[in-house]
Amino acid sequence: MWTGWYRDRRGAEAIALANASGGHRVSTRIRGVEYAGPHFAALSAVESGERLFGCVLEWDMPLPVTLGGAAERATLACLLALGEAGPEGTPGRVDLNLTLLFGGAAYGSGVAGGDFDAALERIRRQLPEGAELGGRLLESA
Repeated sequence: MWTGWYRDRRGAEAIALANASGGHRVSTRIRGVEYAGPHFAALSAVESGERLFGCVLEWDMPLPVTLGGAAERATLACLLALGEAGPEGTPGRVDLNLTLLFGGAAYGSGVAGGDFDAALERIRRQLPEGAELGGRLLESA
């Protein structure tokens, strides 16, 4: 479980994001409504199926980085902006920005679409030689 913030035109509130179903589903509760989906950019209300849009989700994930055979602590700061609803009821824009804070440096993905794996790959290419991102928690993100 990771803590963070949800923001939209109505204000901001603290949230908790959870990884469930063996790592293949994420969920959160926002203003009393339960949202779940196969990844962060596809969260939908469990009861109505309405997708999240017109908002920003921000959270930090502890993430081990292995360097020289030893696991070291790092933090992955995540910022997901979902644009207003498009014609199909999905966000018209999905911007994801990841920043890995590790070893006194920040490694950023830049703004990417909602593809968590592609954003992580941009970070992986910047890491010192021999460093590897670890943790099963990233498998479903």
